Amino acid sequence: MRKLLPLLNTNAHAGGRSALTCRFRCGDACFHEVPNTSDNEYVGDVIASALSRRSMMRAAAVVTVATAAGTATVIGAGGEQASAAPVGAADSLGSGGRTDGARGLRFAAVAPNKDDKVTVPAGYSQNVVIRWGEPILRGAPAFDADKQTAAAQAGQFGYNNDFLSLLPLRGEYGRQVLVANHEYTDEVLMFRGYDAANPTREQVEIAWAAHGLSVVVVQEESRSGKLTPVTRHPLNRRLTATSEFKVTGPAAGSALLRTSVDPTGTKVLGTLNNCAGGTTPWGTTLHGEENFNQYFANGGVSATDKRYGLAAGASERKWERFDKRFDIAQEPNESHRFGWVVELDPYDPEFTPRKRTALGRFKHEAAQPRLTDDGRPVVYMGDDERFDYFYKFVSSKSMKKGSSRAAREHNRTLLDEGTLYVAKLTGDSPAAEIDGTGKLPNDGEFDGSGVWIPLATGNTSHVPGMTAEEVYVFTRLAGDKVGATKMDRPEDVEPSPRTGRVYVALTNNKDRGAAGKAAADEANPRNANKHGHILELAEHWDDPTSDGFAWRLFLVAGDPNDPATYFAGYPKDKVSPISCPDNVAFDPHGNLWISTDGAQLGSHDGLFGVATKGERRGELKQFLTVPAGAETCGPIIQDRRVLVAVQHPGELDGASVEKPASVWPDGPGKIVRPAVVAVWRKDGCDIGV
Repeated sequence: MRKLLPLLNTNAHAGGRSALTCRFRCGDACFHEVPNTSDNEYVGDVIASALSRRSMMRAAAVVTVATAAGTATVIGAGGEQASAAPVGAADSLGSGGRTDGARGLRFAAVAPNKDDKVTVPAGYSQNVVIRWGEPILRGAPAFDADKQTAAAQAGQFGYNNDFLSLLPLRGEYGRQVLVANHEYTDEVLMFRGYDAANPTREQVEIAWAAHGLSVVVVQEESRSGKLTPVTRHPLNRRLTATSEFKVTGPAAGSALLRTSVDPTGTKVLGTLNNCAGGTTPWGTTLHGEENFNQYFANGGVSATDKRYGLAAGASERKWERFDKRFDIAQEPNESHRFGWVVELDPYDPEFTPRKRTALGRFKHEAAQPRLTDDGRPVVYMGDDERFDYFYKFVSSKSMKKGSSRAAREHNRTLLDEGTLYVAKLTGDSPAAEIDGTGKLPNDGEFDGSGVWIPLATGNTSHVPGMTAEEVYVFTRLAGDKVGATKMDRPEDVEPSPRTGRVYVALTNNKDRGAAGKAAADEANPRNANKHGHILELAEHWDDPTSDGFAWRLFLVAGDPNDPATYFAGYPKDKVSPISCPDNVAFDPHGNLWISTDGAQLGSHDGLFGVATKGERRGELKQFLTVPAGAETCGPIIQDRRVLVAVQHPGELDGASVEKPASVWPDGPGKIVRPAVVAVWRKDGCDIGV
């Protein structure tokens, strides 16, 4: 198996994000002191101490990580406009009138642009599947931005859709079950005349109802890829910041999770800041709670508060004024009940979602499982913070096949028992050869090896000085103690369904190489890394339960005309420019698809496909771009349809309901609304074939 490294950014607002995005999405996390103050190695240090003997030419041709480590070069901190043309030769029509490219990527690449719309390749169509506020539950009213209520929002599709999963629905022809995360709310774009210093109770309760998860059945149009919601379907569901969630696994009932409202430490109201996620082989969905710290006031007193970014003073949204559980001074353990992976069964509307403590507590970007040969799930996870770690969980129980009630009940316990690990990477080039510019070391590539360090198994801690409960609740501190490798914002971590190689998206890190901060290393080879990269990881013997792996950089993002970029050895005059990879997914052909967040090349964010094997390995093409201020999220790539979640359109500095920075998706005079979009080929054939 292999892994890819995440991408890093270095603007005043990390990743090219607007100040508005930083404010509402993560509580200006990049402007606070880095929570990780341990002296653990940085991935850059690891890379810098490596000494590989493989060359860049050989790396471009090999198949396994150990024999095919890709080379990578990096860009400095300066800002630049993408000057590379949209894919050159790969855009031309090949024999038989086909658009050339790797199978699954045979479309005319979309050029970088700043258009206020979703731009797709020639020959493709699209539709808005569902928007913020559209009713999905029985009795929910039609959306009216000026007459919105908390009760209405609780029955309507939530705000800022991120992760998406599309599941089959047996017995209902042409229908599927769409599951969506709702990461956070942009109150200034939701409420006319919003006063950030004095939000009303109604506004706060609407925001609570706009967070969480949505489950909605969608209907396919037989002659196209169009999807439309089936309102009032019995499987449709909304879970919000006030819905009941159950805490399970080894930390359930811990004194660290008990509050005055829940003295059992097993029942939590709500899920917050759900970013990306995963879909399990047994038909449930996983949802990562990410920047939960921003919702809590009056923290920053204890060492654990500081390690998790909980700050002193009032919160941005002032929720603590309306519910004491958001005030750490009154409920010091409430924040411990967030930062978990949530498991949901979309097929059972009576199922209480579980917060799976065996997977550890940190800023979960996503959680995507694969199965071992004997059917045990292994879940890979990234902690989306500057200089934090990436992890895996290996279950001790095997999945039962079939759809019987007994099988489903058993499979819904798989993530409660097993071993949690954290990664430590070692590079193989001398430190002197890693200078922070992205220049390749003398061996021609950034690569190395790594080990998985066990943190806890069930009720047994493997970390000296910490109990098992402490390991699960304060997983970051456990990683500090065992010497895990500091990474540049590990975001989505996905195993390839075909090869088992694991790809890690490292988004950016403005602090890499800054005064008093860690310098570049072989795994994070650029100082002030603003474009990010992807790391490819191969477990020893292709066994996901292995305690060791080989790694290399698969892609180093930026303008292809910059010598510091790298695309797995593929000719750079034939790729699209890309900046700040965030979420990743695979298509039916084994290509990796990458959505971006905060691109810093003068174009809007988008969705890209890249070949991972064969002579076209590294061929990267842009499939779509999103509107002004938006981020590309939740990509799903099916045979004949691509879905994306267009998150926070119009989220630009100075924007408000009265002064919108985007008119998407409904045009001038309408409020800007996050939404899900489906894209398909007009001729009805498979995507990119």
